Amino acid sequence: MKHFCSNRIQLAVDFSSGHISSLRLDGIERLTASAPLFRVQLRDRDGNAIVVSAYDANKCTVTDTGACYEDFEAEGDRLSLSVSVFAKQNDEEIAWYVRADVGSDRYLVEWIDYPTVTLPNLIENDERGGSILIPYNEGVLISNNDLREGCGFRYQEPVYPSRGNYFIFPNMISSQMMAYLWENVGLYIGLHDPRRGVKGINFYAHDGGIAMQTRLYCGVNYGEAYEQDFPLVWRATDGAWESAAECYREWLEANPMPNLKKIVENPELPDWYEDAPLVVSYPVRGIHDTDEMKPNAFFPYVNALPLIDEIRRATNSRILTLLMHWEGTAPWAPPFVWPPFGGAECFEEFRHALHERGDLLGVYCSGFGYTIRSKLVESYNCEANYLDEGLERGMCAGPDNKVAMSKICTAQRKGYDICPASEVGKKLLDESYGPLFEAGLDYVQILDQNHGGGQYFCYSRDHGHPPAPGAWMTERMQGMLAEWNQKAPATLFGCESASAEPFIPSLLFSDNRFELNYKIGSPVPLYAYLYHEYVRNFMGNQVACPLSTELDTLRHRLAYSFSIGDCMTLVFTPSGDLMTHWGTRDFLHAPNRDLTLKMIKNLTQFYKDCGKDYLYAGRMIPSPTVECEKKIIPLDKSDKQCTLPTTLSAAWQAPDGRRALILVNPDDVDRTCRVNGETITVPALNAILRDL
Repeated sequence: MKHFCSNRIQLAVDFSSGHISSLRLDGIERLTASAPLFRVQLRDRDGNAIVVSAYDANKCTVTDTGACYEDFEAEGDRLSLSVSVFAKQNDEEIAWYVRADVGSDRYLVEWIDYPTVTLPNLIENDERGGSILIPYNEGVLISNNDLREGCGFRYQEPVYPSRGNYFIFPNMISSQMMAYLWENVGLYIGLHDPRRGVKGINFYAHDGGIAMQTRLYCGVNYGEAYEQDFPLVWRATDGAWESAAECYREWLEANPMPNLKKIVENPELPDWYEDAPLVVSYPVRGIHDTDEMKPNAFFPYVNALPLIDEIRRATNSRILTLLMHWEGTAPWAPPFVWPPFGGAECFEEFRHALHERGDLLGVYCSGFGYTIRSKLVESYNCEANYLDEGLERGMCAGPDNKVAMSKICTAQRKGYDICPASEVGKKLLDESYGPLFEAGLDYVQILDQNHGGGQYFCYSRDHGHPPAPGAWMTERMQGMLAEWNQKAPATLFGCESASAEPFIPSLLFSDNRFELNYKIGSPVPLYAYLYHEYVRNFMGNQVACPLSTELDTLRHRLAYSFSIGDCMTLVFTPSGDLMTHWGTRDFLHAPNRDLTLKMIKNLTQFYKDCGKDYLYAGRMIPSPTVECEKKIIPLDKSDKQCTLPTTLSAAWQAPDGRRALILVNPDDVDRTCRVNGETITVPALNAILRDL
């Protein structure tokens, strides 16, 4: 038995039996069930998966710091696999490491789950439990596993072809960390990998508790050994999510990505970045994503100018017009998007008119898909092109080396996922998106559907990359995105969801869809806490927002985004009415337009007067407790509900060191709250600042 002890954490590992036998935090046993210390998935040359665990080893040699496991049996086969694990204590941290040598070119090591620990079920399911902080989307606290398992973000084993909702880093998971938090203590789990390779960061129900999953995707070839060259860190913290975030931020600042620059030190940012433009988004064809794609009232493009002028005057904001369904081919049908619908000439006329007004133009694109047939526009059919040019060579392939149909946006298109790490795939993307780089656009959400900017899983043996997911994916993406930035230095690029950590230097303005986290828990601004000094985002079109459309929650969501430093967003119907969020079919319960515009005007003025010092390039800091009234909001298509504060708040440190608490009231009546024993009134539809 190996023991690790610090002030707040006491760990016992029974290496000879292959499991953790005790984990005590602040003297209380937190381990709920036994589980194998590790699980390993191998792939044979036919693509078949074999999973073994520490319990399957017939031989274990214990060392001073860990153990070596050998002589595994799986499905009647004896494997030459050996897995070495060890752990060491550095002050208050425990650092875990693993090495796996498959010992035969019959197999490759695809992934390793290590170390595995089972903690109590969550607090709303078990009074002994706590909540899990996880960097899904921009960050969420999950306190009810039944809620999570009842929706589309339930635990799933990532498989090929990929889905967009997997808990994978760098993708929907933006940072290499998570934490299990009780009221006064927590377990921080950080994967301190400077290469920022691909990982599964997740949790799932196991034997009456919650198994915390840290999965290392090895990215090695057949017969190659995998050796973890970074520490996987456990540390005891207090129960605040900000304390866990501080642990990771400390590591991040000591190990930044190449080309990562603070906003105040980044000369490549356009002047509009600090203006906090109001994003105004709408389609130019149809009303929603699976609609009949006929031109609507916003086509020709200049037809939208009166609305944009009205919104600018009403809010006193610079406008970034962000178009949907603008592609001349078919909406959401990558990679061929150019020329714009109606032709380049009328598109350029609109861009010129916006720029004359001091406003901006952006477009949504749809990432790394290859659409062979649009389900929205019958004339879009690239099947012949796909076959004639042999483009299958550039598509993501499965473990059997065969290409399967994409599972991304199947209501809009039929096609495949491009592998940008292949020569054919990269060339196809460069040529397809090339016209955008020369179009004079201010912003291109070029990786919509590629959440966080990550690519999809590819196991091809013919692309020149290892035939399994791994760090090569991060490195190839970093290289390609840097090239795209060089080709279009005046255009900012972004992705769906906030950019995952390794891609921030190239994706400096993205669609931060925090609202999705209401489906599984409570959104927290973990992303802004870690990265706001380097990047700011906008609140996005809020597609799939689960809050009831019968209640007007738009101002609350706008206030949340504003308070955490993101730019606000409005989505309009072709008739010029406000949508509660993109994709809604409920137009009977539109948000209150006048109150919404009034609040945006007030917040924009607040930003100009005093908020910019903090919200533009500030550093988020732990906030004092803000006591205020709460609202109960039902979730659509569910018997569940969530609780929202009537006052939104965040604490900030300006670049010059000043600290302040920003409080935002989205309601049309004044609201009071208490902070550090003081009663504070926040005016209706406005914000105030309190020095800290």
